[in-house]
Amino acid sequence: MAEETDALVAMERILSPHCRVTRTSGGALIADWKRTRFIGMATADIQKLADDSSAERAELVTSLTRARLAADRQRQHSEIEVGLWLHAVHLLMRTIGFGRVLRLLSLAAPDYARADPASAEDLASLKRAVHAHGRRSWFVNDDCKAEAVTAFVLLRRRGLNAVLHVGVREHPFALHAWTSSADVCIPDADPRGHAFTPVLSINGGGQ
Repeated sequence: MAEETDALVAMERILSPHCRVTRTSGGALIADWKRTRFIGMATADIQKLADDSSAERAELVTSLTRARLAADRQRQHSEIEVGLWLHAVHLLMRTIGFGRVLRLLSLAAPDYARADPASAEDLASLKRAVHAHGRRSWFVNDDCKAEAVTAFVLLRRRGLNAVLHVGVREHPFALHAWTSSADVCIPDADPRGHAFTPVLSINGGGQ
């Protein structure tokens, strides 16, 4: 029973959020509410999904992805991609303002979210890239708002959970923005050791 439960949990982490899994006597039933369809899976196939090193698991995940029941995890963002997004976001904020950019996030950051969290390696890589581009670019000039929005958009476009925060510090007064995902903040939530109290938090779809 414990092995079956582990297998179902592994399966739920792979499936898209609009899918629900129900255990049956012969395996499980996947309900795809977005396309109104139901797909059955045998117990043996479900158990294969719990084995990360199994070649059969990889084949099953590929099949689920092709059936549009699971989203394919995209590759890590390249340094060039991060730099282009960072500069574009900063330019947009200088043109229309930070507030209007926040209202446009639903267009660039889709509401879809994978069940599995971002990996520590992916987040560390993205944070290094955003940090490096933000500090060596005279145009961006270490702008926390551009860095936070860039990280938020890039993570959300990969279907990964992320929350964009805007915080305030009273003494001396200052504003700061950062994006958090799996307990990692981009940029740091407390630069130079100063704590900021969040006054606005935006999750998927700019909500």
